[in-house]
Amino acid sequence: MKVTYLGPLRLGGGHAALADVPVSDLPASCYVVEVSEDAGVDGEIIEGDVLIVDEALPAQHGDLVLIGEDCELYLYRSHRIGGGMRMLPMGGGEGCFARRVDCRGVVVRWARQELAEF
Repeated sequence: MKVTYLGPLRLGGGHAALADVPVSDLPASCYVVEVSEDAGVDGEIIEGDVLIVDEALPAQHGDLVLIGEDCELYLYRSHRIGGGMRMLPMGGGEGCFARRVDCRGVVVRWARQELAEF
């Protein structure tokens, strides 16, 4: 699942979904991404969700992790196998093993902007 980088959290991230997030409670190593439309609307994380990512945290078993691939960022769920980490795509699939240098951060919070009722 592809995500789009929005910027450092300390600069507000520029997204309305973060209006109620206490920025001062989170470390300066956090940044904000938005989930792209390929996520769909059926899963735990859906299109348009805004994720707060801490680039200083090491990935642990079961974390939501951003991996850099071909100058793009993708969201995976980590699965520890022995001393390595297998990254499982959020939408299902085989996944891949990742090195620590591939990890761009661990999701620490996410927000969903409420849609206006018509």
